[in-house]
Amino acid sequence: MIYTLFQARQDMLTPLRRLARGWGGILSTFEGSHPAFFPLRAGRAALEVFADFALTHRRPEFGITSVSQGNEAVAVQEVVAQATPFASLTHFRTKNSGRLPRVLVVAPMSGHFATLLRNTVQVLLQDHDVYITDWHNARDVPLTEGRFGFDEYVEHIMEFLRLLGPGAHVLAVCQPVAAVLAAVALMAEDRDRATPRSMTLMAGPIDARVKPTKVNDLANSKSIQWFERNLISTVPWRHRGGGRRVYPGAVQLTAFMAMNAGRHARAHHEQFLNILDGETAKAEQHRRFYEEYFAVMDLPAEFYLETVATVFQRHDLPLGKLAWRGRRVRPEAIRRTAIMTVEGEKDDICGIGQTMAALDLCRGVPVTMKRHHLQTGVGHYGVFSGRRWALEIYPRVREMIQAYSDAT
Repeated sequence: MIYTLFQARQDMLTPLRRLARGWGGILSTFEGSHPAFFPLRAGRAALEVFADFALTHRRPEFGITSVSQGNEAVAVQEVVAQATPFASLTHFRTKNSGRLPRVLVVAPMSGHFATLLRNTVQVLLQDHDVYITDWHNARDVPLTEGRFGFDEYVEHIMEFLRLLGPGAHVLAVCQPVAAVLAAVALMAEDRDRATPRSMTLMAGPIDARVKPTKVNDLANSKSIQWFERNLISTVPWRHRGGGRRVYPGAVQLTAFMAMNAGRHARAHHEQFLNILDGETAKAEQHRRFYEEYFAVMDLPAEFYLETVATVFQRHDLPLGKLAWRGRRVRPEAIRRTAIMTVEGEKDDICGIGQTMAALDLCRGVPVTMKRHHLQTGVGHYGVFSGRRWALEIYPRVREMIQAYSDAT
């Protein structure tokens, strides 16, 4: 029912938004600077804001065509190194790829596409050979491809690391930190040659009991049965994944926006004023951000429910109870992988200390191979995107990776 209602709303509003965009273009041809034209400018601004306020299931492009490496700008080629029904391992290949440390960026599967980490990748590309987990929209995966839960997520990480081969590094952003830690622990215990040399965990819930946020409180406010009954829906048969049970990305986005409703309302009011006043650059910046933010993907129901239960309700990983395909995950088995945790001072999604808890769980890693960085002045997204990420956090991450790129 949830999916049907969201889809019906989108189907109804799409032609209205197209009409609004068309009329906005028509009104712009009659505008002028004279005060008499103010109603026309205001009308156009309102129509454009309405037209842009639209959810989409289309994956945006990374659009990374070049990057500065050393003293030159080099071309970037986006290549799918490996693909499964649920994910593509996307490689940002440059002419220097073979000489740079290989880094697997594990993107969250939390309602947005991996392109949300565009700036993360852009910055990393300056000094690294970068791959990213580009998760597919569950509504486009046929039922015949089977289930995708927490176990399958961890398995994908291990398989992608094996494809990168020995000597690679892994960096996880937000939600996947627990799965990445589990994958590295399993590989370390098996003495897998592809176990990464370093693991960077950024702003994600290793131990959600530490300084819980609104997200943590919500996850614990209801039973897992309530989440299944009220938030899980079935993909309509008009889509390739018709019949698959999913947690709709639109529901996740609505929840995130509700947490900061005032901020989003102010942003769109400012966008109205930007268009009205002819502030083209500011208006375009707003459009780019919300074009990405409003692009949503559906999560497989199994993965969503298992993550909520395992990470946020039962706290299996910090309690030593996490299992992968019936096998207990032992973070203490990690001995030769350096680990770094990064948190944001103003993070309202992942509380301070939740990520750093990984350092205590990895008891087998020498203290000299553990690092933690708390970035002042940033919220959740500022940990992996923006000026502070590029100028203050990234240099520490780069130092960490370089320090262990020649380890044996």
